[in-house]
This record gives sequence, C-alpha cells and structure tokens, in this order.
Amino acid sequence: MKTLCKSVAIALSASLYSVAAVFAQGVEQLVQLDVLDGGKSDNGTYQGALRLTLKDGWKTYWRAPGDAGIPPQFDWSKSRNVGDIAITWPAPKVFDQNGLQSIGYEDQLVLPVEITPKNPAKPVRLRGEMDLGVCKDVCVPGRLGFDHTLDANAGRNPAIAAALAQRPFSEREAGVAEATCQLTPTKDGMQIEAHITMPSAGGSEVAVIEPGNPTLWASQSDTDRRGNTLIARSEIINASGGPFALDRSEVRITVLGANHAVDIVGCSAG
Repeated sequence: MKTLCKSVAIALSASLYSVAAVFAQGVEQLVQLDVLDGGKSDNGTYQGALRLTLKDGWKTYWRAPGDAGIPPQFDWSKSRNVGDIAITWPAPKVFDQNGLQSIGYEDQLVLPVEITPKNPAKPVRLRGEMDLGVCKDVCVPGRLGFDHTLDANAGRNPAIAAALAQRPFSEREAGVAEATCQLTPTKDGMQIEAHITMPSAGGSEVAVIEPGNPTLWASQSDTDRRGNTLIARSEIINASGGPFALDRSEVRITVLGANHAVDIVGCSAG
C-alpha cells in the first residue's frame, strides 16, 4: 500500500509540475501573433489580418468558444487613424475537450480584419492587445500585443484570401428559407428553440446560438434534424442573475456542418 501511495504521489507531483511548467512558459511561448498586410482597396479600406501560429497540438478559440473555451477579446484603443474594424471569422471546428464541447481552431488561425481609416490620406497603425486562451491538456489564458503600420501598397495576400474563403455561408448562399425562435421561461432564464428550414450542412450538424447581448450567456445547444428542418435548443441566462428581454433580431445562429458552416442573423417569432 505504501508503494502504491508513493507511486500515486509521484505521478500527481509530475502532473502538477507539468501543468506548472506550461503556465510558467506563458502564452507567448505557445502561440505567435503576426499582423499580415493585404493592401488598400479602391473604396479606401485596408485589408489586414491577425495570424496566430500555435505549437503542435494546441488550440485556440472562436468568438463563441463553447462550454470549455475562453472567448478572445481585443483592445484596439492604442491604434492610430482607425475609424472602424470589421472582423471576418473563418468557420471553426468543434472539439471534444474532456467531455465538454469547445469550438475553435488548431495549428493556425488567420483572422481577417477590414479597417476603415478616420483620415484616408494618413497611414493606419494597428496597435493593441488580444486576450485569448490556448488549450491542450490544460488551458492557458494570456495576452499578446501587436504593433504594425499597415502597408497601403501591399498586394493580395493568399493567406488572407484563403481565410476569407473559409467564412460561413450567408443565409442566401446556404438556401435558408426560414428561421424562427420559440422562447419559453425557465427557472434560471429562458429556453430558446430555433427551427431553421435549410438543406443539410453535412454530417452531424452543430448549431451555436449567440444571444447578441454581451450580458447574456447561452448554453451548449442540443441540435437535431427533422427532414429539411434543423432544430436547436439552448438556455439563455443573464450573467447578473436578473430578469432580461431577448431581442430575436439580435440572435445569431451558426450552423457548423461537415461540408460548410452557415451564418444566420435574427429569427422571427415561432
């Protein structure tokens, strides 16, 4: 028994040491952030991208990371001559993480950003920070900085073009005929049941529901298909625990399938 206990203690110590060693490295040792140039368009906007290159076996997360993920956040406040920034998220993958669903990217993420300058005649400098999480056997949160003056004369960037091509289909492109949402009060919040009339996106589909309000949280959806209708159920809860109203026009549903993803913005009363 003493030998067994000693073996368990040694194994546990080694595991804790491994976790501590990972955290000691810091996220900057696990992922590299670069800013890519895509040039200036005819309408005056700049095309750029944040490229995250991860160590082998590590993953990072989508804007709605699932129950086991860490949502990325951006601080662009130190940038110069930036009027507006539009992010295009490539379609993510669904992962099983210790029995929990997470949604994100492995190996590399190229995140296109389109920047509208305040003054078209002046250069644009992207300077800020990205809060993110990367996971393998453990999850490591961290912050990465970036500082880059965009090159207006840069040519078409193949990596950015490939990432833009990986965006989810629009409702029209995917053949979505209708999207309705039924709302039912629950003990802790509200159940939302979405009925989406659309062709299959391929394989076992997963629907991710985003409430559209940062103070609200949506649980992992139960998704099933009945013929030409995809049904997704989720519970929405207010982070503060208080009552809330849900605006159906702000609800965003992303269907992730084996063949493609579909981006659905807004749903009517069901």
